[in-house]
Amino acid sequence: IRRIGLGLLLVLLALGWAGRAQQALEGTIPAPALPTGLDWLNSERPLTLEDLRGKVVILDFWTYGCINCIHIIPDLERLEREFADELVVIGVHSAKFAQEGETDNIRNVVLRYGLEHPVVNDRDFEVWRTWGARAWPTTAVIDPAGNVVGAHEGEGVYGVLQPVILSLVNEFAESGELDTDPIDFSLEREGLPQRSLSFPGKVHADPAQDRLFVADTNHHRVVTARISGGEVLGVYGSGVAGFADGAASQAQFDQPQGIALDPDGGVLYVADTGNHAVRTVDLATGEVGTLAGTGVQGRFPPAGGTGTEVALHSPWDVTLAGETLHVAMAGSHQLWTIDVATAVAAPFAGNGRESTRNGPAGEAELAQPSGVTLGEGRLYFADSESSSIRFVDLAEGTVDVLAGSDANLFDFGDEDGVGTEARLQHPLGVSWYGGVLYVADTYNSKLKAIDPTTGEVTTLFGGEAGWRDGTDPRFYEPGGLHVVDGVAYVADTNNHVVRMVDLATGEASTLLLTGAERFTPAGAAREVVDAGAVTVAPGAGSIVLDVTLPTGHKVNEDAPSSVTWTVGGGIAGLDVTDLTGTELPAVIPVEWSAGSGTLAGDLTLIWCADDAESLCFIEQLGLTAQATVADGGAAEVRFRHEITLPEL
Repeated sequence: IRRIGLGLLLVLLALGWAGRAQQALEGTIPAPALPTGLDWLNSERPLTLEDLRGKVVILDFWTYGCINCIHIIPDLERLEREFADELVVIGVHSAKFAQEGETDNIRNVVLRYGLEHPVVNDRDFEVWRTWGARAWPTTAVIDPAGNVVGAHEGEGVYGVLQPVILSLVNEFAESGELDTDPIDFSLEREGLPQRSLSFPGKVHADPAQDRLFVADTNHHRVVTARISGGEVLGVYGSGVAGFADGAASQAQFDQPQGIALDPDGGVLYVADTGNHAVRTVDLATGEVGTLAGTGVQGRFPPAGGTGTEVALHSPWDVTLAGETLHVAMAGSHQLWTIDVATAVAAPFAGNGRESTRNGPAGEAELAQPSGVTLGEGRLYFADSESSSIRFVDLAEGTVDVLAGSDANLFDFGDEDGVGTEARLQHPLGVSWYGGVLYVADTYNSKLKAIDPTTGEVTTLFGGEAGWRDGTDPRFYEPGGLHVVDGVAYVADTNNHVVRMVDLATGEASTLLLTGAERFTPAGAAREVVDAGAVTVAPGAGSIVLDVTLPTGHKVNEDAPSSVTWTVGGGIAGLDVTDLTGTELPAVIPVEWSAGSGTLAGDLTLIWCADDAESLCFIEQLGLTAQATVADGGAAEVRFRHEITLPEL
């Protein structure tokens, strides 16, 4: 075999390219041109394969809810680092779910997983059909001369593609056809505002202790805050992705998701998804440990084991019953149990094949379970890729469907109804409370309730994706929820916040976290706007927040913008200023009295496009000035700040 790997050759044959397989061995199949008129991300303009002549090109066919697609991201990143000057990866996003076909939603996922290569929205499957792709993920290789080399289906991408790419690099370098000039792409993350939370995935509430635990997923940490007011009490994890135990500020997580609290309230169990591990946090000391997992994804078929010797597969959620931790093992399409006393871990339901088969737990087939909760003898789980809610009868040891279709993996939608007549779209979160099962119907941006006796599904809150508090709230792909004492605490993932919904009144509010910067490692603090030393005259005056938003944007009229002031010296009457829906620049009346001191504020500004309040951003800044109140001074203190967006 000349340049094509055996795996790539076999996939060409399987795709019906028998005649072309021989051509591929000879390097003579021109790669089909990429269609025009498609939306591109991480690139300031549409790319063509002609633009990339001289580079090795990988096309990565993926869809963002697919766990197998997520699994190959580290492999692609490793190849991009190893062949930084010779290789270009293009993500071809061919959506399974309707929600996944929207460019703005894909942009959020590009940001969530830190993708640094161009991504094209193949919403109508034009590129998919041209290449004969059959499964997510599929990767295809194009040589520097613009010819097809081969394709690979499934995970294990690095081991298959690396030797092929190395061979191509050597061959075309020798012939002088290799282009090693670096290409700088315009990344979506450039110019975006800082946030206290970034794509929070799951939450766990402890109202008895006035504590809320948040998986701050894209900051690779777990945050503890007061439910009353949002003050951050602790942060576990350095904020840098990695796999390390130790003190709170030194330990490392990678895309943590589900959280469970032990009955004594002293230990957290965390589904550390990107590390394929379950971690522990000692809340008394802040020490982070590892209960189970090696830090590396396990091989198939999945096998149980003990502690740090057992390899797990993208644990996404956890719930605790006594000393048994139930784990939604999304990556192996199973439910597992871990004995927290002995660290013995083993599959509990699901045979590892992805499908909708019900029956005895060990023979059932699940589809990326991503949320778990216990209720009256059942372990309920959000079976995200089948868009259904299923359960294990713990007495009978059987799996069945409660709501949503169990016909196949493509039967999804947004319809209330009973049992298998109802339709959901990629739900990720479930919570049992008061005899009712509550569901975060993620891709429909809704919260729903299910009667566990009849399977009847009822929409409670949400609708069009967006951000709105009050009695008609909007959410944006909520990934997790925990219902306690009549309140639903919601990880509103794409809005980067935690929402609280009073189930009795239907009133929704946003819990904005403050003070997280106190736990930020040195050198990584948030931005502070310093007005410097100013002198103001005694009497009536003002503070001016001279903040400039990008053209076509405004402060959101339904989300809680505010500034919390800390003052010293000759300033009176400042505490919290409500800025919800304010026009900028904002003028805040102040009564200055003689003296001097520090004027400091924590500004949270939630802003969005004029014509699309679903597209919201959070700007969180520190404000500071050294103020002296004396005759002859000015009437105001002015803080100037400009917010910009990257060119999209």
